[in-house]
Amino acid sequence: MKRTLLTLSALTLCVAAGVATAKEYKELRFGVDPSYAPFESKAADGSLVGFDIDLGNAICAELKVKCKWVESDFDGMIPGLKANKFDGVISSMTVTPVREKAIDFSSELFSGPTALVYKKGSGISDVASLKGKKVGYEQGTIQEAYAKAVLDKAGVETKAYANQDQVYADLLSGRLDATIQDMLQAKLSFLKSAQGADFEVSQPVDSELLPAKTAVGIAKGNAALKALIDKGIKALHDDGTYDSIQKKHFGDMSLYSGK
Repeated sequence: MKRTLLTLSALTLCVAAGVATAKEYKELRFGVDPSYAPFESKAADGSLVGFDIDLGNAICAELKVKCKWVESDFDGMIPGLKANKFDGVISSMTVTPVREKAIDFSSELFSGPTALVYKKGSGISDVASLKGKKVGYEQGTIQEAYAKAVLDKAGVETKAYANQDQVYADLLSGRLDATIQDMLQAKLSFLKSAQGADFEVSQPVDSELLPAKTAVGIAKGNAALKALIDKGIKALHDDGTYDSIQKKHFGDMSLYSGK
């Protein structure tokens, strides 16, 4: 009982300290992997652009703090968060039970399904048609967990890549038969590019291993920062900023489930 009381007392002090620190934030550092247009990528001048980038900058504006973006490969996001390389992750990070054991999450940013991308006329249409095929994915993603748990056991040869650009490079060269990834990213970026003209996307892949909700990743136990970021996200919805940013990138498509 004594140890429990001491732990609770220490936790109370930490939370109190966290609240004080949160009020003093002048800058928020967000980790991002800029290889996932239209959510996050680099413009010709090297600047970061995309839906997530605009949302992050808008959250900072609502909270009256400076945004600092820290680039990282996606599989380095959670280790980087734990090492205090950034305060939060805004990089199309899906909320999963496994990740929730390691880090905390803000309220929802947006939601989107997973799908396959493959060449037209390839005969691929769903997971069942992938047996004996080579499928690539970005490491550290929910698609990696699905590939290892489902595809590997179904006779599919899977391969991990450090970022999405590398996945596309091997898909275009023919070293991959298909990719498994975020459906919206494929539809609204790759398939609309000249390189993606000969490819198509499947229907959503349905699996409990492939949840749709994405949010800001936050270090475990930092309740004060979660509350601060949640406040910023709510403000984006309340004043119409979220809708404006969504319309800019996706037209009349709605990515927010409201959950």
